[in-house]
Amino acid sequence: MNNSFIAPLTCILSLLALSTALAEPAPIRALLVTGGCCHDYDQQREIIPAAVDLKSKLPVEWTILHQRTKAGNALLEFYKNPHWADGYDVVVHNECFANIGDVDYIDGILQPHLDGVPALLIHCSMHCYRAGPTAEEWWKFCGVHSPGHGPKHPFEVEIINDEHEVLKGMENWTTPQGELYYIKTIYPDTIPLAKSKSNQTGEMHTNIWVNEFGPNKTRVFGTTIGHHNETMLQDDYMEMITRGLLWATGHPVAENLIN
Repeated sequence: MNNSFIAPLTCILSLLALSTALAEPAPIRALLVTGGCCHDYDQQREIIPAAVDLKSKLPVEWTILHQRTKAGNALLEFYKNPHWADGYDVVVHNECFANIGDVDYIDGILQPHLDGVPALLIHCSMHCYRAGPTAEEWWKFCGVHSPGHGPKHPFEVEIINDEHEVLKGMENWTTPQGELYYIKTIYPDTIPLAKSKSNQTGEMHTNIWVNEFGPNKTRVFGTTIGHHNETMLQDDYMEMITRGLLWATGHPVAENLIN
C-alpha cells in the first residue's frame, strides 16, 4: 500500500474508534447483595435490576449475590474478604440480617464504603447488623436509625424536597402495600427527601433520603420503602430506585432517565 494512504487511513480508523467509544458510555458496575429474613428476595433479586434497566439510559452490569437463607444471623463468606467490593461502582444492599453484632465482620462490610464505594440501601438494610456494640456505625452509614416498624398499610409518599435532583420532577404517589419504618434519629449528613404518615401513630417518618458517609463523603441513597413486591413494581418506585442509583454513582439524574 502506498504510504501516502496509510496515515490518513489510520487517522480515520482512530476517529471511528473514538466516536464509537464516545457513543457507548461505560456501564455502571453494580453489585446487588440480597437475602436473609422476612422478605421475598427470590423475586426482588429480579425486580431491582429490571427496574433500573427499564429506567436508566446508562447500561448497568449487574452482579447478584443472593444468599438463599431466611436466617437473620447468617455470616456471609464473601463479606469476610476485605476486597469484596473491589471493581464495583455501587453496591445495592437489599438484605435482612438483624441479629449480627460481630464487630470485625460489620467493619469489613463498612470499610469499602468508608473508602468511597457508593451504596443504595433498601428497606430491611436499615434493620441489619444491630445486635452488637457498633450498631450505630451501621446507622451512620444508613444515615438514619430505625428501631422498628408499624402495621402494614398503604401510604402516600410525600415529597418534601423537590429541589434535590433525586426526586426533582416527581410527584407524590401512594403505595399499594407498605411497611412504614419508624425513624428515631436522622444523622447530620442526611438530607430527607420524602416522608409518609403512620396509620398507627399519625406521625410522619422519613422514607427516602440521601447521605454522605465517612471522611470521603461517600454517596449513600436510602429508602425504607420496599417490603412488598407489588410496591417495588410500581412505576414510581422503579424510577425512584433508578434515580438513587444514578445519583449515588455521580451521574446527572435527569439526563440519564428514560421517560
